[in-house]
Amino acid sequence: FFFPFRKMPLPSFRAALSLLVSGVAGSAAPVMLTVAGSDSGGGAGIQADLKACEALGVFGTTALVALTAQNTLGVHAVHPVPAAFVRAQIDAVLGDMGAHAVKTGMLPSEEAIATVAEALDEHAVAIRVIDPVIVAASGDVLAGPAAVAALK
Repeated sequence: FFFPFRKMPLPSFRAALSLLVSGVAGSAAPVMLTVAGSDSGGGAGIQADLKACEALGVFGTTALVALTAQNTLGVHAVHPVPAAFVRAQIDAVLGDMGAHAVKTGMLPSEEAIATVAEALDEHAVAIRVIDPVIVAASGDVLAGPAAVAALK
């Protein structure tokens, strides 16, 4: 993880959220946009990010890049969200509510990565936690070699 304002690596997403909360103390709840996949089993992805936000008093917003059919046994299917719709979600959230920080998770394709990077640049998002999820806990691959290369 890298937190640009602090110029220091962070040990975890939870630590990033804690720094975010302490950085906007005294104001309304800080807003974080999570750009990731949905985990139908509820243990990872957007669902886990929203749980972490709630636990730390951060208002979580979302942009889905993929839908997954998964449970504790594995990932059974992945349905990427079209890039134009990913962009529409990001623009809708950042254009209205803004975000003190953005966190990414699963970005399943080169196109998704380019779309998200372009949107974050255009909206001048300064605090970015890039947490690429390449392989699920079950060992199932969520991003292919081209996507991994695009992240570098």
